[in-house]
Amino acid sequence: MKSLTQKEEEIMEHYWQYGPMQVRELQAHYEEPQPHVNTLATLVKILEEKGFLGHKALTARCFQYFARITKDEYKGGSLKNVIDKFFNRSYLSAVSTLVHEEKISVEELKQLIREVEQSA
Repeated sequence: MKSLTQKEEEIMEHYWQYGPMQVRELQAHYEEPQPHVNTLATLVKILEEKGFLGHKALTARCFQYFARITKDEYKGGSLKNVIDKFFNRSYLSAVSTLVHEEKISVEELKQLIREVEQSA
């Protein structure tokens, strides 16, 4: 899965939250100062090229865009990319690093193991 820039991710958040919409509708969801509609149109086109958005024609020159992947699918793919890139495809190594850097305690890890065992 391709990664998103901060601005692209911001746009995707709007599509995940509000559903299908035109670029002008997207612009309306931003606080002032709103990004220019041409800027948003360019970013939406890039997101479509990356496969994150699709569109349907409402009229000859008017398109409604929609998310082609869910937020959960994006998060899962992003996590996989990080694990692949920085931990040599080892989820165990990633968890070990979190424990060693005290980002997650041993007790929290034990609790997670219990929860996984109960749900299996």
